[in-house]
Amino acid sequence: MSKILIVDDSATIRAALAAAVRSMKHEPIMAETGEEAVELFATARPRMVLLDVKMPGIDGYEAARRIRKVHPEEWVPIIFLSGGDFDQDLERAIECGGDDYLVKPVSAAVLSAKIRALQRLDDMRLKQVELSAELTEANRQLETLANLDGLTGIANRRSFDFLVARHFAQAERQRTPLSVALCDVDHFKAYNDHYGHLAGDECLRQIGAALARSCKRGADFAARYGGEEFGVLLPDTPSEGALHVIETARNEVVKLAIPHERSPTANIVTISAGIATYVHGRDSTPPQVIARADDALYRAKHLGRNRTVCAQLDGETGESGGGPAQRTDRAR
Repeated sequence: MSKILIVDDSATIRAALAAAVRSMKHEPIMAETGEEAVELFATARPRMVLLDVKMPGIDGYEAARRIRKVHPEEWVPIIFLSGGDFDQDLERAIECGGDDYLVKPVSAAVLSAKIRALQRLDDMRLKQVELSAELTEANRQLETLANLDGLTGIANRRSFDFLVARHFAQAERQRTPLSVALCDVDHFKAYNDHYGHLAGDECLRQIGAALARSCKRGADFAARYGGEEFGVLLPDTPSEGALHVIETARNEVVKLAIPHERSPTANIVTISAGIATYVHGRDSTPPQVIARADDALYRAKHLGRNRTVCAQLDGETGESGGGPAQRTDRAR
């Protein structure tokens, strides 16, 4: 049952229209003036309006204009009812927001046919709105999935590259630091060969989660960079702060205590990391920062793995880590 707003200054006509509306299994809501019609439309939210043209106060044309402004995002059919049958009356009715124009007296059969026809149009519109909303949500979910790594559930390389470029541009504008870290699982091929790929997948999932947990601020960002390599983006973070975050992440991985019997570095799975920090005037593109982070990662591995190396502005590197997870039964 739909609500239909009937607007007419004649009580007799209102009663006749109400009876016709009830016979079609709809609920009539009645107003005597245009002003009252606008108020009822806002509160009762009818699905259709039957609107007389000539009324005391504002006429039907002005009432239609005001009704259309109440909920501009919605389309509610408006049928004008008038004693005049001039072409200019129909034209004006359409210009004011009407959808049809009937000359009084209106037969019940004609009114019923018009109401059914406009209701079908409204039903189709509502269905299109629903489908559009469903499509929008589906596209949003697809976009989310497109930015996530299917294995670890954290962000993927596509998302990482996009955000690095965006935050790099922001760092250039605002002259703020931007730190980028690349982290690599130590001796992961040996782990896969010994424990199997399913265990390797689970290992990567746990490490991805540990890196994500270490990103405490809203703008901090961890992603799977590729294979057993992960990237961490730390906007507005100098090298000292980045070193603290990545060392926390490295120790989180150590705390996982994932056994790794084939690692020359430790009895458990560890990671190595390299950090580079953008400073205004040094790096002109994001790949330059990433390349310096990659060089720092290479140095971390060269120094024995299970450590973090931070690239400095003078080309030297500072390092941290390599303590609690070192293997005790082999020389490094």
